[in-house]
Amino acid sequence: MAALCDLVVPCFCILLSFVTFYSLISRKTSNLPPGPVGLPVVGSLFQLGAKPYESLARLSKQYGPLMTLRLGLKTTVVVSSAGMAEEVLLKHDRDLAGRTGLDATNVFNYAESSIAMNQNCPRWRELRRLCNNEMFLPKRLDAMRGLREEKVQALLKHIQTASAAGRPVDIGKCTFSTALNLVSRTVYSEDVVDVESESAGEFKSLVWGLTQSVLKANIADYFPMLSLVDPQGIRRRNKALLKQMFAFLDELIDKRLQSCGAGEGWKKEGEDFLDVLLRLVATPSSGFTRQNIKPILSDIFIAGAETSSITVEWAMAELLRHPDKMAAARSELKQAIGIGRAVQESDIPRLPYLHAIVKETLRLHLPGPLLLPHRADVTVQVAGFTIPKHTQVLINAWAISRDDAYWENPTSFLPERFIGSDVDFKGKHYQFIPFGAGRRICVGIALGERMVHLMLASLLHAFTWELPQGMEPEQLDMEAKDGVTLPKAVPLIVFPSPLMEI
Repeated sequence: MAALCDLVVPCFCILLSFVTFYSLISRKTSNLPPGPVGLPVVGSLFQLGAKPYESLARLSKQYGPLMTLRLGLKTTVVVSSAGMAEEVLLKHDRDLAGRTGLDATNVFNYAESSIAMNQNCPRWRELRRLCNNEMFLPKRLDAMRGLREEKVQALLKHIQTASAAGRPVDIGKCTFSTALNLVSRTVYSEDVVDVESESAGEFKSLVWGLTQSVLKANIADYFPMLSLVDPQGIRRRNKALLKQMFAFLDELIDKRLQSCGAGEGWKKEGEDFLDVLLRLVATPSSGFTRQNIKPILSDIFIAGAETSSITVEWAMAELLRHPDKMAAARSELKQAIGIGRAVQESDIPRLPYLHAIVKETLRLHLPGPLLLPHRADVTVQVAGFTIPKHTQVLINAWAISRDDAYWENPTSFLPERFIGSDVDFKGKHYQFIPFGAGRRICVGIALGERMVHLMLASLLHAFTWELPQGMEPEQLDMEAKDGVTLPKAVPLIVFPSPLMEI
């Protein structure tokens, strides 16, 4: 290893000197969007800070909604307005639908089998069709409504037990456990954690670790020759975490194989998504193997559980901070559902204020403020500028959702702004794209929407909630944890009081 470093370092320095000189010359003659010049070698890396979405939003006010930064050796174009997002995600969707290669995913062939990280290629389109047709089809999701309602009832019983014992509830922790089981019921037809046990916390730590290791700022992504030595150890850490996740998935697969067997006649009535995948694995011509279905399952578990629980926790925090909004939501639930009956999914369409709360929560607290990085697959002209092939394209959805050109009082929590409005998060309104838009829009929106609305409505309808003694609503910590997803920095710990028999 020492000999390798002795060789790499001088070569690296020589190459960087050349690249820096070349980039300064080419920048003057290119038609890239405007942006900061940056420092020699590192470019604008040090300008990103701990919260890059905020730093990029500030820079865009100076350089415009389509801005170029040099991050090490990587040319990056940043989109910071709804109009430019529409240009990129609608008009040039096909050309800019690639994915930036991340060094952390260069383990177990993860990127090649991942729905989220694969390139815009035939294999990725096949995976997306599979998910849309076999897992997230509305008819299939509707058929599993009873399973989701059962899991939310288990959540309410867990909270009722805590209330009877005078214990507070960690909203993020218990909703993560429920969201994980809601996803698991859809994928696997069984629970994977017990909401009462510590296993949910362990799995949450695993999911958080994977999310951060994949998307954390990695010097090897900006200077690819450094991937030989993995200087920050990010790829090694991600490999260890994926090994844990794959071991968990292997247990699920082994259990299913032992109970059902494999081979001809695999397809059965009432099959779940794991059955579908294993049926494909048993078909040699399909191209699916036991190894390459695990990244697909990992994507679904990670995105489904973490995003949903983060959204519910932020929604509850905002409502506790704004008691008048909490009262309005509870009044709507009481009027639509009555007293003493559990919320059902069929009730959700009759709760417009609840929908507005979820939208406003997603506007202010996006699960992924910069979405996942796009890549130009060809050289393309956007708004009169040239975006060269293989340029990284970042969509600053956080900046767009707080743009005062589209949102009045953009930093205030005002669910009422969505009442009577047709603006939603399905990818048609570019001022509000928490899950992206175009062909790279999140594939699991339909399931996530059902999960979040049912959990939040049930928590509000079944309990009243109080902050710890002596804490006023305005004292509630509303800071987000630094990183690529935005969970609360300080967990929401509150005291429930039941309003109905559960």
